[in-house]
Amino acid sequence: MTDVTPYEYIPAVVPPPEPARPRLLLLATSLVSVAVGMGFMGLIGHYVSERAVVIAAGERWLPDGVVIPLTQPNFMGLTLAFSVITIWWSVAAIKNDDRPNAFIAFAVTLVFGFAFLAQTAYLFTIMQLEILTSERSALIYAIIGAHMVITAIAMGFAAVMALRTLGGDYSSRDYEGVLCSALFWTMMVALYGVMWYAIYITK
Repeated sequence: MTDVTPYEYIPAVVPPPEPARPRLLLLATSLVSVAVGMGFMGLIGHYVSERAVVIAAGERWLPDGVVIPLTQPNFMGLTLAFSVITIWWSVAAIKNDDRPNAFIAFAVTLVFGFAFLAQTAYLFTIMQLEILTSERSALIYAIIGAHMVITAIAMGFAAVMALRTLGGDYSSRDYEGVLCSALFWTMMVALYGVMWYAIYITK
């Protein structure tokens, strides 16, 4: 007689579940973002302090003949604002296993990043600010240049994550790298907002 039972046999010793994967990349990205933000804010703090001392002495902060227009910085900020939308679009797309849209989002984000760097380089040509004329000029170029470096790093990070996404490394089950690139990119844009007000608006 055959023993037929509708119940599945459960062993006495049930194997433990697989351990949760530590989110080391997310932790590292968060720590690096905080460190980069603190360093950049230190530069901004030094800039604001030096500017306050010069203005309190009755002097003009910018050298004579130097004009920083607002058109380019405003459009640069608008470009980065759009890039925040597209970088988080990539996160939303990969969470839905939509690789084509995720790759498109990464590509558009990188285009925005390149446009921002190009606009910054053009701004340098119309400011007519000689870097060797004074410590103030060197400080302005140091802050803007530091942000350009941060932007280039964010673009490189996003490009690597885009290639890994295209290669199938990330999906709705694991999209940690895509999320990390979006977090670092957002931090970079937030730092531009601070620089935009401290340098381009208050002058």
